Amino acid sequence: MNRQKIKALLKLPLGELISRANRVRQKEVGSELDLCNIMNAKSGMCGEDCKFCAQSACYSTGAASYPLKENGEIIKAAKCAKAMGAHRFDIVTSGDTLSNNDLNRIIEVIAAIKSKIGIDMCASLGKMDEDSLSALKKAGLTRYHHNIETSPNYYSKIVTTHSFQDRIKTIKAVKKVGLETCSGGIIGMGETWDDRIDMALILKELDVDSVPLNILVPIKGTPLENTEPLSPTDAIKTIAIFRIVLKNKVIKLAAGRESLLKDFQALAFMAGANGMLIGGYLTIKGRAIKDDRCLAEEIKKVWMK
Repeated sequence: MNRQKIKALLKLPLGELISRANRVRQKEVGSELDLCNIMNAKSGMCGEDCKFCAQSACYSTGAASYPLKENGEIIKAAKCAKAMGAHRFDIVTSGDTLSNNDLNRIIEVIAAIKSKIGIDMCASLGKMDEDSLSALKKAGLTRYHHNIETSPNYYSKIVTTHSFQDRIKTIKAVKKVGLETCSGGIIGMGETWDDRIDMALILKELDVDSVPLNILVPIKGTPLENTEPLSPTDAIKTIAIFRIVLKNKVIKLAAGRESLLKDFQALAFMAGANGMLIGGYLTIKGRAIKDDRCLAEEIKKVWMK
């Protein structure tokens, strides 16, 4: 689908756009709902200047800072993730890249989780080369997460300490070693519809497996703290466009779904989303687990009708 056809979709009445996206979801992915839980295993002290991030050392946000958590604590969190109904557990660390010591510890803990708990493992550890990714895969990692965040044209307005191509290089390395790829971004950072369309088309070209869509939650102390909130309608339209463009990929709602969408959350799943993060985010508390589990059950019931 080219840019002109995508832009034409944006002119449709919202109900018709949602209906089209829902038909694509029904045809391409059915009623599978992907639930993922993440752990902020190493927080803060990051030298990158991502303008949306509470963990950047460039800004004063009051976010917690701590080194890589102990293996036992990470394993315990994986057990909790499985108990809450998550299909996948994602170990996330702050910073552009990991030290060899931290990487080796995460390799150990992934192997332990795979053997003791049996939950699908994902990791978001920053920039990675093929050798490191291969070692993670051997330990039991099945998917690697590395967001492109936004379009290449808008990227330098959001981050200056690394480039858009740096992100692409890691994603291509992930695919080369045979890991599944998880890559999406954040909407509502002041980008245009052209930027959102570019992001969707690039993710399609990269053939990623899972696409997390975050809606900016402005954090006090970051350069984006006073950003005008995205409208729920534009968020729903974005989800629908991503489903129509990306067809059979997982479209996963992440941070911002509760605070911005509120009562529109269920509508987002009719507009093409088929996954969500549960149990909270990196520095932002999510909804109660029981509420998300009830939402998941209701979504499945509606999809099956």
